Formats: sequence, C-alpha cells, structure tokens
Amino acid sequence: MPEPHQLSRADARRVAVRAQLLTAERPSDLFDVVRHLTVLQAEPTSAVAPSADLVLWSRLGPSYDASALRDAIDEQRLIEHQGFVRPAEDLALLRAEMAQWPGAGDLKEWQVARADWVDANDACRRDLLDRLRRDGPLPTSELPDSCEVPWQSSGWNNDRNVRMLLQLMVARGEVATAGRQGREQLWDLAERIYPDDPVPDVAQARRILDERRLAALGIARAKAAAAPGEQHGVGEAGEAAVVEGVRGTWRVAPALLDAPFDGRAALLSPFDRLVQDRKRLAELFEYDYLLEMYKPAAQRRWGYYALPILYGDRLVGKLDATADRAEGALVVHAVHEDEPFSAATKAAVAAEIESLAGWLGLDVGGLV
Repeated sequence: MPEPHQLSRADARRVAVRAQLLTAERPSDLFDVVRHLTVLQAEPTSAVAPSADLVLWSRLGPSYDASALRDAIDEQRLIEHQGFVRPAEDLALLRAEMAQWPGAGDLKEWQVARADWVDANDACRRDLLDRLRRDGPLPTSELPDSCEVPWQSSGWNNDRNVRMLLQLMVARGEVATAGRQGREQLWDLAERIYPDDPVPDVAQARRILDERRLAALGIARAKAAAAPGEQHGVGEAGEAAVVEGVRGTWRVAPALLDAPFDGRAALLSPFDRLVQDRKRLAELFEYDYLLEMYKPAAQRRWGYYALPILYGDRLVGKLDATADRAEGALVVHAVHEDEPFSAATKAAVAAEIESLAGWLGLDVGGLV
C-alpha cells in the first residue's frame, strides 16, 4: 500500500481552492462549472442574491447571467433535486439509491417510520400521481391533501402533509421538481423529468459519486457527518493523505497536488461548498464561521447573511452586506477582518465588492 501524501495545511487549502475553481484563472462556461462542482445548493434567501447565483458569480465573475441558470432548470438541462441543482445526467447515479428506498439491509428507526407513514397515506400518494399524470407540472398549492395520517413534527413541517409526501416521493423516484412558477416549486412525474439513462448498480453509483465529489472538493474525509441532500465524505476515492497538525487521514485528488497556485480574492455564499463542511473548514482553514440569519439580531457577530471572504488560500473575514434594490445600493454594513488586512488584501476585497455591486446592478453604499 503506498504511503499517504504528506501535506501542510497550506498545501491542503490550495488543493481545496483549486478544486472549487476559485483561483485567478476563472472558468468561462456555466455548465462546465456546475458539472465540475456537481451541485449548487438551491437556497433562495436573497439578502444579497440567491446562493446558487452567488456561487456561480464568484467563479464566473460579472459575465454570469442569472437568467441562464433559470433557463437551464426550466429546460431540464439542470435539475433541482432535494434542494440542490445538479446536471441532468447525474440523476441516473441518484436513481440507483431511489430504487432501494427506504434503504437496504437493516433499516434505522426513522427509515421504518417514514416508510410506514407513506404506506398509511398510499391513497394520497396515488392521488398526487394521478393529478400530475393528468395536469402536471403543478405547484404544491394545486395538489390535493387527502392524507389520512398527518405528518407529525415539533417544528417547521408539522402537518405539511403534501410537502413532506412529495419529498418522500422524490426519494422514491416517483416525482421530480420541474422548475418554478414564481417562487413556488413545480412538480411532475419523475419519468417525464429525468433522462432515460442507464442506471448503474448502487455500489458503482456510489463509487462514481465519491470520485466526482472528491474532484469538486479536492480534499475530504472518507467519512463525514451525514448532511441533508449532499454528503461531505468521499469513501475510498482518490489517494490517502495526512495534513500536518490535523489528526487522521484524508483522501485527496492527486491531480491537484502539484499544480501551480495563483490565488485571488472571492466573496462566497454562506452555502458555498468551500465552507459547507464546518469541520473541514475548522481543520484546514482554521476559520470560524456560522450563518447567523436564524439568530436574534442582538446575538449576531458578523451579520444576517455574512459572506465568507477568501484571499489566496486563506479565509480572512466576513462581508456583512445587503442588496437594497429600492435604494439601488449594495449596502456594506461591515467588513469583518479576522486579522488586520494588508493593503493588497484591502484593495482586492474592495474590488470584489465593487464587482458584486456592479453585477447586481447596484452602487456600493454604507462603509465602503
């Protein structure tokens, strides 16, 4: 067995930044970016802009046209699946897991409970399929709730029967999202949305997904804490590596190890893949970050929707800004410097803020 690659934290960070297409050499094609990143989180909060648009702008720059992403989803070249936008051709890999719903082998208690709830509401499930077959695509508000057993939750989804049933029917491979009508999700039969590509067996699909995920992340743990929608672990993809000062073994994409690195400044979505795995973020980047929009205002350190600031291979601060379209301004409330910025860092970050405002069609207001 070959010896693990020996990496410094700087080496590991540069691999991660290269993999996420955040170096000075910007990509130029939207589809190439999405295929490489594998997913864009479809989080619609637009204090600045929706997350998927921020992710693409931070890679493509001001040439990125947000309408191109909407068109690609409406044309089903990209598909929104379980809260993430993915290339249509990747759905065959996910359908392998769908065919095994609610899972294989010994099921966990929550898997059994979900399967039982769907069985208890089989008549409603069939009603939804019949309605979509006749009239789809349709928004959730036009779908009948004939559930006999309500969805029980102590939180946001309590009694949201149709919404929860649709999500489980997505997991079963029966229905799929079909774009949006305004802000409302449209639904249709999965067979009318997903490409009719051959579906590999589950083991092969998992290997391919692990390899694609590692190519997008650059460096990751073989196993990571479970995450909704898209995982952070990469199995046995790539090659083993150890990172100086960090416990345990990593998996690394070897093609990224010795490539030249030319960094730049970037403003990132709070849901950007570079920062999504908070454990990896702390271990490799030694960066403290929490999305604070769910906190009371008085308890926030960095702001409602603070954007992580990348400079070179370091995450160096947070931008607290709001797009005030009524005023025609990107209002900068604060630029939080984790450590005092050098003159070069200040200038590069200010240029990115100007670029962001220009892309949004706004002027810069507030502190900058």
